[in-house]
This record gives sequence, C-alpha cells and structure tokens, in this order.
Amino acid sequence: MVWFPSQRLYSAVRGMCNFSGCKFCFLRKLSIEPVQQRKIPNRYLGQPSPFTHPHLLKPGEVTPGLSQTEYSLRRHKLMARIQQEVPGMDHTVILLSNPTYYMSNDIPYTFHQDTNFLYLCGFQEPDSILVLQSLPGKPLPSHKALLFVPRRDPSRELWDGPRSGTDGAVALTGVDEGYTIEEFRHLVAKLKDESTVVWYDFAKPVHPQLHSDYLLHLAEVKARSKTRIRAIRPLVQSLRLVKSSAEIERMKIAGKVTSQAFIETMFASKTPVNEAFLYAKFEFECRARGADILAYPPVVAGGNRSNTLHYVKNNQLIKDGEMVLLDGGCESSCYVSDITRTWPISGRFTGPQAELYQAVLEVQKSCLRLCSPGVSLENVYSFMLTLIGQKLKDLGVLQQSITENHLFKAVRKYCPHHVGHYLGMDVHDTPDISRSIPLQPGMVITIEPGIYIPENDASAPERFRGIGVRIEDDVVVTENTPLILSEDCPKEIYDVERVCGS
Repeated sequence: MVWFPSQRLYSAVRGMCNFSGCKFCFLRKLSIEPVQQRKIPNRYLGQPSPFTHPHLLKPGEVTPGLSQTEYSLRRHKLMARIQQEVPGMDHTVILLSNPTYYMSNDIPYTFHQDTNFLYLCGFQEPDSILVLQSLPGKPLPSHKALLFVPRRDPSRELWDGPRSGTDGAVALTGVDEGYTIEEFRHLVAKLKDESTVVWYDFAKPVHPQLHSDYLLHLAEVKARSKTRIRAIRPLVQSLRLVKSSAEIERMKIAGKVTSQAFIETMFASKTPVNEAFLYAKFEFECRARGADILAYPPVVAGGNRSNTLHYVKNNQLIKDGEMVLLDGGCESSCYVSDITRTWPISGRFTGPQAELYQAVLEVQKSCLRLCSPGVSLENVYSFMLTLIGQKLKDLGVLQQSITENHLFKAVRKYCPHHVGHYLGMDVHDTPDISRSIPLQPGMVITIEPGIYIPENDASAPERFRGIGVRIEDDVVVTENTPLILSEDCPKEIYDVERVCGS
C-alpha cells in the first residue's frame, strides 16, 4: 500500500476546497483514503492501459489524462451529495454499463460506454456493474467501490478480444474490489433490507438484460417503500455539469483536433464536390489527429439542404455558387467537441451570402461575450432572439413595423433552435439539467445561432432564399473572459475565404 504524499494529493483536489486558507478541509469533506497501488497485469486488457499503451496513458491514469485520483474524487463527491439528500442511512449506488448493440445477427456496432458509468470509474467494457456502498459505522462520503465485470473467457476472447477480468479492472480503475458479474446476485440479496437506500435508475435501465437478470425484482421490492429506491442519474449529471481542469484539458484537445479538421475540409472543398466526400474528409482528418470516433453523425448540407437542421444523408452534389454547412465534432479520450461552420464552395461569398453570414457572425460574437457566471443559457437565448430579430429587420426579411409581442415568434421561424447546450462527455451533455440555471466557471456550453431561409419562402427577399447559416463554437465559462475551445477554426469572412481559396 502506497500513500500519496499530502502535497501531491492536495494539488489534485485543492480546487474543491470551499474555505480559503484551509489546506486540509478536503480531507474532512471527502474522507479520501490512501490509494492502494496495484500492479496492472502484464497483458492486454479490455481497454488501453499504461502497460500496453504508454503513448496514451501515464502510470496511474485510467483514461488518457484522467487519473485514479480524479475518478476516486468523483465517487466521493457523489457520496457527499447523497449524504446531503438523505442523511443518516445506509446507501448503495448501482450503475450499469452499456450492453453491446448489434446491427445484424452477430455483427456488433462499435461499443460506446454509458457516460454516467464511465464518469465514475473509467471502465470501458460492456456488461459490467459499478456499486458504491456506504461503510458500516463510518459517515459518508466514506464508501467502498466495487466493479462486477465479465469473467475471463478464452473462447470468447478469441473472437471479441481480451477482457480485463477482475484483477485487471481493479488494478486499472483503482476501485476497492472486483468480482465477476455472476457474483452480483449475492449482493442483490442483501439489498432488500429496509434500512438500505438503493440509488439506481430503475425507470429506464441502461442495460435491459442486466436489469432483468439481477435488478428487476429488487427494484419492485424497493419501489413499494417509495423512499428506499431513488434515481442516481440526476446527481451524477449535476457533478458532470462543472468540469475539472483535467476535463477541460481533454476538451481543449478535442476542440483543436476538430478545428484543424475543419480547416483541411474547407481547403479540400473545390467545386463540384459531393457532400459524402466532405463527410469522409472531415472524419479522416479527425481520426488522423488522434480522435477516437466522430462525436455524432455530422451534418454536411449543401445549398438549400442547410435549412434542414438535422440533415445527415450527406449524399448530394454541392453546386458552384452554393454554400455548405458542416456541423461536426469528434470524441477524444471520452470528451467531445461540437462545431459548425458555413462556407462557400467556390471560395468566395456572394453578396447575399456575405450579408446573411455576417449577420449571424455578429449575433454569435455578441452571444459569446455574454457567457459569464450568473447568466443562464436561457438568458443568452432571449438575447439571441432579440439580436436576430433586429438583423432580420435590417436585411428586409422581417418588416420594421413588427411589434415586440410578435417578434420572437417571427424570429423562431428563421431560427427554430436554442442558442446552445451543455457539452462534455456527451454532445448534448447532462440533458436533464435546466438551461435556466446560472452558468458557473467550469461549465462548457455551445453557442450556435443560425438563420435559415428556405428556397420556397416567398415572404423573404429572393436573394436570400435557399441560404442557411449557422456558426457554432464550444465555450468554457470562466471567472473572466470565456475560453473558446474552437478558436482555431476560422469564421471571419476574410479568414474563411483565405482558407477556401488557397
């Protein structure tokens, strides 16, 4: 057993202290126990490890850039939240991993872990369960972390690749104990006790088979007592909302990778070009720079198709004189980006394209300046609608005489979506968190105003018909000036034309 030097542990969590000058209050607040260093098996696990992938992970890291200490702190913060919610009880938290999904018969989709499960332990294998249990006689947030994982099976590993097993899972993630998934039933039998509050998302199980096999009956028994089973998802999302410095570093990388991929894709879009080519080019440039996957199916919409907000067919030719709207992002080390740019395929904006683009750009830059603590996304949204309304009047799309009472409704016709959303491990991160809460330092959001004028809109000036523009950046809220994670991605008209026309 190795003890972290106090200064090293203090450095890892000093940002969590609420009392200035108190070096050790986090020890009382989070009850951090000494971290037991276990030797990682000298073999391939079910995910990269510092032994097999030293180019990706440093010793002590569970996923790139995120250490065992970081994941342990997350679990302790969750148990501290639980103590605030329901003090003085025994508590057990249960989170399920995702299953493997299949596109047909025995052909699997690429596995992607449930992000709430991943956030708390970093384990990236399917068919697993994370359990956090309060300790008898000790107050929360003291607890024990257990992982139940698929057992080693040479016959299955021949086909599907190596599994971590219980020893690999414990050594890599730093949880206290590891067991095979079959052993979970022994724990379930003990959880029916009336004195134990179970925190588990039984209303919408992440892994239907594990739920049916092990947890359905327990959930039914606990549900009868009403207060003895509670959803854990809201508490985990509340923790995920504010990012640590290590998380922001991961998101900086995702933003830079995606920005460079946009530049290369802009440069490659010489007319005539197929949307499918730009899709492939964008994905290649992200993957070539180290991205794991694309964060979502990108929108690559040429011409009037940019007015379909979630156009993902990406199979049409883009004509000379048209613009293309590309909404894309990558996932890098469990964190994602989400950027949108609109540019002319010919390399030069036409007059009407430039007018509409500049209007959106000015709205977007004004909204970015508003991203500060105390302001909510709903506040920024209302501000955006007001600004777009004025721009549409200036462009002659809306009449100057339109009343304020009718303005927002008229604007929503041309910008039917919100100004942005939370960003993190998921593209639409922490979706249960209201956009009305005040922003805090460490939150990451998108700002993405747009104006969309379909080609069949007879009420709009003819020169703008068939043009859709959206500009989206990823933003870290700070105490001072917002940090733009996508700042390397060109968006000024001069810079866009310079890249496209090179």
